[in-house]
Amino acid sequence: MNRPAVHLAALVTALLAVPALAAEVAPPEVAYASIEQLQQRMDAGTLDSRQLTQASLERIQRIDRAGPTLRAVIETNPDALELAGALDAKRTKAHGPLYGIPVLLKDNIDTGDRMLTTAGSLALTDAPAPRDAGLVERLRQAGALILGKTNLSEWANFRSSHASSGWSGRGGQTRNPYALDRNPCGSSAGSGAAVAAGLATVAIGSETDGSIICPASMNGIVGIKPTLGLVSRSGIVPISHNQDTAGPMARNVADAAALLSVIAGSDPRDPATAEADRHATDYTKFLDPNGLRGKRIGVVRQLAGAEPNADRVLEQSIALMKAQGAIIVDPVTVPHLAELGKPETTVLLYDFKHDINAYLASRTGLKVRTLADLIAFNQAHAAEEMPWFGQELFEQAEQKGPLSDKAYTDALAEAKRLSGPQGIDAALQAQHLDALLAPSWGPAFMTDPVLGDHIVSGDPTVAGASQPAAVSGYPSITVPAGWAHGLPVGIVLFGAKWSEPTLIAIAYGFEQQAKAWRAPQFLQTVGSQLAASPR
Repeated sequence: MNRPAVHLAALVTALLAVPALAAEVAPPEVAYASIEQLQQRMDAGTLDSRQLTQASLERIQRIDRAGPTLRAVIETNPDALELAGALDAKRTKAHGPLYGIPVLLKDNIDTGDRMLTTAGSLALTDAPAPRDAGLVERLRQAGALILGKTNLSEWANFRSSHASSGWSGRGGQTRNPYALDRNPCGSSAGSGAAVAAGLATVAIGSETDGSIICPASMNGIVGIKPTLGLVSRSGIVPISHNQDTAGPMARNVADAAALLSVIAGSDPRDPATAEADRHATDYTKFLDPNGLRGKRIGVVRQLAGAEPNADRVLEQSIALMKAQGAIIVDPVTVPHLAELGKPETTVLLYDFKHDINAYLASRTGLKVRTLADLIAFNQAHAAEEMPWFGQELFEQAEQKGPLSDKAYTDALAEAKRLSGPQGIDAALQAQHLDALLAPSWGPAFMTDPVLGDHIVSGDPTVAGASQPAAVSGYPSITVPAGWAHGLPVGIVLFGAKWSEPTLIAIAYGFEQQAKAWRAPQFLQTVGSQLAASPR
């Protein structure tokens, strides 16, 4: 979900302390280099994977754990340098784009190694996962270097509706690298902040509703929420098998497309991916600088109008798209947006109880085996796990019955019908559109552990720009589009099931003209001239 540790004193220190200036450990041309640039250097022999991994580990130490203290990375791989050296030894001229490239994983993605997988909770720290998640197997097969795990909103923001995004009992409060008192949004907060800060080249996030799109937008990077079933969810701590999906987070569309190309595909451990191999492809083939030309794009004004900075950036983006040959249909109505919230909530509560119990049963060496055990653990460790907010979503989910309940089956059918065939599909078909467009969100809000997140987005009856694609299981992509008071602002494009190639082409064409990405300055607050670290 797009919702939300370390002890109370540590969180207060993270929010209020003025960090000392930190020396740069890797020059920006390495820290912020693209996959293509890094591969060119490694092919030329001026860089290898071990050196790149070492630079990333040192940058994490100085920027994430000292200096600005982003708390974006919850754990680094103790075997990273050894693994990088082995990749260097096996490197040949014929290799894929991710070979030797460090990748960070959200800490709800299993790795069958010495790292833990905890969803940010102290309840899962007793033992590592028994094997790699399906997407991790694909990354390793492609030669990617698993650098570590990123912090997240604990339990992917499905514990309390009053949570602070980016906070977990295990990892503390992640901070936004553009302004440290601002929130990175959730729940893939650490993945978004880490990529923005140059701690790794790319990262994997996961989304149930907004948890890739929001942190990517508020950290000024690209995030792709794939079609449900394109990327395996096996070995990922779940919320809902009806909405969960993992996806790439990167500083540019090309890197996101390269990462998606590797992780997409069928997995016998995830029945939802049965059709994935028929649709998965090399998504870098769709990186067309003229990708906007001739595309029919509908502006969903229902998802705009609440935040003036986001609206200004949206208008600028529309003008750019028109100048590059896109056909803009404005406005376009997506039917039933205001009707999605209630059935979605019902489905998620039922699914979470069922899915988390099944996941916990697959983990060995843990003391908690059920959702009821998790509730009891949090009560017993309230000082560490619940210093700011409770667990009412856990408690509501625990009261739900089996997935055969009529209340559940009716809600699921309604949510899928209204969001997909009668929602996104209807809007696309009515105007013969290639994609739909809206603001991702406004600029990053202040971190508030007392009251929780302050997200402003669109129609108050609609949960946000991520909701229609999330509920339907259709793809969406957010791209940096502009700035407000030094904070990044993005746009989101979403479309029909399996329409990733079209969305990537549009996003790439837009990115090449907008050139909106900037490195963060780690400012204490908006307008501050004191940076915690140079670029």
